[in-house]
Amino acid sequence: MLDMKLFREDPDLVRTALEKRHMDPTPVDAILALDEQRRLLIQDVEEMRAERNVVSKQIGQMKDKDERQAKIEAMRALGEQIDTVDTQLKQVEADLEALVSEIPNIPDPEVPVGVDDSDNVVIRQVGDLLDFDFEPKPHWDLGPELGIIDFDRGVKLAGSRFYVLSGAGARLQRALIFWMVDLHIRQGYLEKYPPFMVRGEILYGAGQLPKFKNNLYKDHEEDLWMVPTAEVPLTGLHMGEILDEDLLPLRYTAYTACFRREKMSAGRDVRGIKRGHQFDKVEMYTYCKPENSPAEHARMLKDAEETVAQLGLPYRVLLQSTGDLGFGSHKTYDIEVWAPGCGEWLEISSISNVGEFQARRSGVRYRPVDGKGTEFVHTLNGSGLGMPRTLIAVLENYQQKDGSVLIPEVLQPLMGGETVIRPA
Repeated sequence: MLDMKLFREDPDLVRTALEKRHMDPTPVDAILALDEQRRLLIQDVEEMRAERNVVSKQIGQMKDKDERQAKIEAMRALGEQIDTVDTQLKQVEADLEALVSEIPNIPDPEVPVGVDDSDNVVIRQVGDLLDFDFEPKPHWDLGPELGIIDFDRGVKLAGSRFYVLSGAGARLQRALIFWMVDLHIRQGYLEKYPPFMVRGEILYGAGQLPKFKNNLYKDHEEDLWMVPTAEVPLTGLHMGEILDEDLLPLRYTAYTACFRREKMSAGRDVRGIKRGHQFDKVEMYTYCKPENSPAEHARMLKDAEETVAQLGLPYRVLLQSTGDLGFGSHKTYDIEVWAPGCGEWLEISSISNVGEFQARRSGVRYRPVDGKGTEFVHTLNGSGLGMPRTLIAVLENYQQKDGSVLIPEVLQPLMGGETVIRPA
């Protein structure tokens, strides 16, 4: 959430940011009008309360019974006016918060202006694309032939966009998750195993509600929501807390299953396991001081790149344009891996500097060493990495002419020493 002070002091900055994101800037005017109305109502109610306090003291000193009774009646009427204005104030504050909560973060000046992901800027490419001496198969053919991906039974169990991993496929996915978490621990992150369900206020603090309400799964009877990413519970870990400066930075990693009611376009990503309503992801998350967030952003990108590099996958790094930038993000880098069977680059990680956007919504502050007041922390998040696209990249890049798939060396100890997956 943006600071209300920003709307008052530099509304054009917010308007310009919305225009860069191809959004309507007119809500800024409504926000300013509600903020002015709120301040006038606060002034009115404070003046009335001050008057009531003064008169209440006078009443206690009055000796004339009729005069005192008249003042009491007048204060009763004033109390009713105060209640009315209080009700109006609460409604205005609710309307104001609802509008402000729908305004996305301000893009960093380095973020290129664009319409969508086609305007993302490639920063670098690492590793050469493999030159196969045969036609590489896409994972939707490779998986069933190996007996490790079962689409039909996934559909039988849960409908379209679900699948079942079997045998070496299930073990390979588990190995990837275990290996990535262990790598992040070595990189300096503290592992967390959070709930896969959270309360609505946690989603609000992370910037998921109310904006993405229709993309989330919710319990019918309780205020419990399935997490769309581990970023959500990791944001909520310190909700409402004031951290000591010497604790920062806090770096966490967590595995969760993720659940999203994605509306998928017909004809796009309709084959295979690239997009689904349930997927696994290992997350990296950082709380830090504001002045350190650019360096932490660079560090997290480096850590995610190391993950891809150790898997031996060709990849590229892109800077997201304003047309692709996430709602809460100030600046985001994407990492894409090449999938030779699909014949496309697949995004497997987004590393975002969110600034104080989530901390302001979640009320996460830190107390400087000098003890003078508190400040909002900055938060950053990044996939390290996301499934099932990492699994896709491994299968398609490591496939062999005989239909087998080599297992990346770093994963072999977690695969019981096996070095290859052969057709069933």
